[in-house]
Amino acid sequence: MTIDWGWFPDHRSTLVTLTLDHLSTAVPAVLLGLLIALPLAVIAHRVRPLRGLLLGLSNILFTIPSIAIFVLLLPVTGLTRTTAITGLTIYTLVVLLRNTVEGLDSVPTKVREASTAMGARPLRTLLTVELPLAFPVIMAGVRVATVMAISLVSVASYIGYGGLGQLFTDGFQRNYPTPVVAGVVLSLVLALVADAVLVTIQWLCTPWLRRRA
Repeated sequence: MTIDWGWFPDHRSTLVTLTLDHLSTAVPAVLLGLLIALPLAVIAHRVRPLRGLLLGLSNILFTIPSIAIFVLLLPVTGLTRTTAITGLTIYTLVVLLRNTVEGLDSVPTKVREASTAMGARPLRTLLTVELPLAFPVIMAGVRVATVMAISLVSVASYIGYGGLGQLFTDGFQRNYPTPVVAGVVLSLVLALVADAVLVTIQWLCTPWLRRRA
C-alpha cells in the first residue's frame, strides 16, 4: 500500500471541514442520548417493574444494523443530518441508559435515607446526592458512547452525512488508500481527544474523589 503524502497538504481544508462535520454529527447524538437516558434511568431505577422493559428495549434497538436504522428513518426525516443524529442517538442509548442505572444503583441506601431524614424531597435527593455520587459511572458510559458515536458517524456517509466516512467511500471507489488512511487516523485522533476532554471534565467535577486519592 502506497501513501501519497503530498495529498494531505493539498486537501487540508477538506480534512478540516470533514472533521468538523464529523463532530457536528457525533456530539449532538451523545448529548441527545444523555438527555433521553437520564430520565429513563431514573424511572428504571425507582420503578423496578419497568427496569427490565426499558433496558431490554434499548438492547433490542442496539441489535439493529446501523445502515438499517438510517434506511428506516429516511421516510421520516429524509436525507438530512437529523437522520444521522437520530440513528446515532439510538445507538448511544443502550450504553448511557445502562450505565446511568448502574450508577444510581451504586449509591448507598444509607446515603439516600440520610438525605430523606434531613427533609430533602426526592427530586432534591436525586439532584444533590444520587446523581453526583453516580457521576463517575455515568461518565464512563458517556465516554464509551462518545467513542462509539465517533466511530459510527462514518456509516452515515450512506446518506451523505458521514463526515470523515466520505474519505473511506472516496478511497474505496477509486482504489486509492490515502483518503482511507486519513479518515482512519483522524477518526482515531478525534476519539482520543474526546475521551481526554471527558476525563478532564470528570476530574474537574469530582473534587471529592481527588481529595480521597
